[in-house]
Amino acid sequence: SWIALNARGEEGGVFNAKTAELISHHQVEINQSFPKEGWVEEDPREIMQSVHECIERTCEKLCKLNIDVSNIKAVGVTNQRETTLVWDKDTGEPLYNAIVWLDLRTQSTVERLINKAPGRNKNHLRHKTGLPISTYFSAVKLRWLLDNVDEVHEAFLSQRAMFGTVDSWIIWCLTGGKNGGVHCTDVSNASRTMLFNIHTMDWDPELCRYFDIPMEILPSVRSSSEIYGWMVSSDTPHITLRCLGDQSAALVGQMCFNEGQAKNTDVNSLFFDPVISDHGLLTTVAYKLGKDEPACYALEGSVAIAGAVVRWLKDNMGMVQSSSEIEKLAAAAGTSYGCYFVPAFSGLYAPYWEPSARGIICGLTQFTNRNHLAFAALEAVCFQTREILDAMNQDSGVPLTQLKVDGGMTSNRLLMQLQADILCIPVVRPTMSETTALGVAMAAGAAEGVGVWSLSPGQLPHVTSERYEPQINSEESEYRFARWKKAVQKAMNWETTEPCYNGSGKSLHTGSDFSC
Repeated sequence: SWIALNARGEEGGVFNAKTAELISHHQVEINQSFPKEGWVEEDPREIMQSVHECIERTCEKLCKLNIDVSNIKAVGVTNQRETTLVWDKDTGEPLYNAIVWLDLRTQSTVERLINKAPGRNKNHLRHKTGLPISTYFSAVKLRWLLDNVDEVHEAFLSQRAMFGTVDSWIIWCLTGGKNGGVHCTDVSNASRTMLFNIHTMDWDPELCRYFDIPMEILPSVRSSSEIYGWMVSSDTPHITLRCLGDQSAALVGQMCFNEGQAKNTDVNSLFFDPVISDHGLLTTVAYKLGKDEPACYALEGSVAIAGAVVRWLKDNMGMVQSSSEIEKLAAAAGTSYGCYFVPAFSGLYAPYWEPSARGIICGLTQFTNRNHLAFAALEAVCFQTREILDAMNQDSGVPLTQLKVDGGMTSNRLLMQLQADILCIPVVRPTMSETTALGVAMAAGAAEGVGVWSLSPGQLPHVTSERYEPQINSEESEYRFARWKKAVQKAMNWETTEPCYNGSGKSLHTGSDFSC
């Protein structure tokens, strides 16, 4: 069998290119650090250690299955797209920790940029980038590193600095690092920096001047399915490399090659031409499957704190010992009993783009217990998806008739049923949930010069799936969704300098109502 290998920072998997079967995989959890409130970092060295460990352990498992690792024909890299790194090209060492996509340290920079935009319009650059000015994207993180980290500034002045998202760092390291490593990214990752023009499909000098980013530290931009270079390692075969951003890889893994198809890790809907959203969604490059192939675009709504809700209940609140326990708690309640959880830990992303929002839990009574909170946490994921799908339907003018889902949370069957109930449309879950890994393996195997995987419509692998139909009436769904939207409004504008209460003790915002 022909085999493609996926290495995604914390996870590696080997797929059979004829059947799309996951043959072997290994996973390593990458630690995040929180140096200050709102700051989120990862160690670039640990990222590479996890890559090497995943590749080595996956190959060991192949050998135990009596599969020759020389059958591996290509490595595909998929990654968190906006997470930002700068490293020294002479020493090969990172100059600072990776600043993770949901980090909020650049909020003052974002406010300054919005204030200088005409009409203080956060969408001032959307016509080129498809994105609002936000802490979410790489340009402002890179600007912070250049302004605040002496090592980064000095390396730039001496022409030693290299910038990249996680894909660029991994590819550079795997192809030789300081000894001739390839410094590149693909269009799906570049389109999340705010420095990339989604129409010209290249770095934009005007955008770089706007953020005062030197173009010489940027990686070259390639398609999502071509040979970037060859892997250099004594422990693994010399095999070719290519990459694809995580959400884009999931689109490919879900076989979304037709206009209007949608899937949900973050919520994406595919288009052949860039559609600029009027309802708070992002316009992003989905993929470009070959040097001479046209780019495909996506409308995307980022549900920034979906899986993190469960992690917060586990790690911060100690409600459960493992993520799987959340489903048992929620099922025991069967309802939130009027409790609503808005997990705006880092503000609200699509469709609001409101960085001043903060998380709230409201509707509490003496009857509320941890089971109801668990149910409310799962509902919050579904409500966020509903908001984005509503915006997507308004932008496209074509209501979606079903939603394909992927990612780790899809193993939660109660969540899948809740999602169908809240959306009032069927939810389709592949039995093999790692569609992101499958997608980048398909793109790698289909590259010119590799050619072990065909993406032609008649030759796509069949992936079995489960289907969840709505089980509640639309009136109940609409009632619960309306209550959620009320809770969202109470989470808005939390980070302000205004006093919360007037002299009579009443809330300035809600009269005699109190929100938690």
